[in-house]
Amino acid sequence: MRIFSHVDELATAVGERLGHSQWHTVDHNRVIQFAAATGDHQWIHVNPERAAQGPFGRTIAHGYLTLAMIPMLVGEIYRVENVSMGINYGSNKVRFVSPVPVDSTVRAGAELVSVTPGPAGVQVVVHVTVEMAGSDRPACVAETVSVLVPARTDSTALTGRKQ
Repeated sequence: MRIFSHVDELATAVGERLGHSQWHTVDHNRVIQFAAATGDHQWIHVNPERAAQGPFGRTIAHGYLTLAMIPMLVGEIYRVENVSMGINYGSNKVRFVSPVPVDSTVRAGAELVSVTPGPAGVQVVVHVTVEMAGSDRPACVAETVSVLVPARTDSTALTGRKQ
């Protein structure tokens, strides 16, 4: 885990690989919960019997489940302290390179692309590669964009105005 004590420290790491997360199993229960949360019950994700006869030979995780795991995975790679909140701002580019068969293990690697000061904090762009154990191809490649808002210690913390 790489720890930055403040958002200002991030700029010194632009262009660096920040590390890798732990490995996590994408099991059937996780896929079913994601299907329930999103309403995406396509048979290639939730029906093992039918999926066994399909193009992948078994059920696969939703691509968006893999993408949705990125904040958790990246949270194991680096942390910025003295931040009041972090906001997912979006993604510049996302590609689902390879399907993730159910019961595969995945991890993420992260590279810090840019840190740009803004009115509310800093905009952070990270290139994330979600790898699958035993595969030469990544499962997902994404360039994520977040806004980190530094913590305030004076009286402006709650209102944004001096009291």
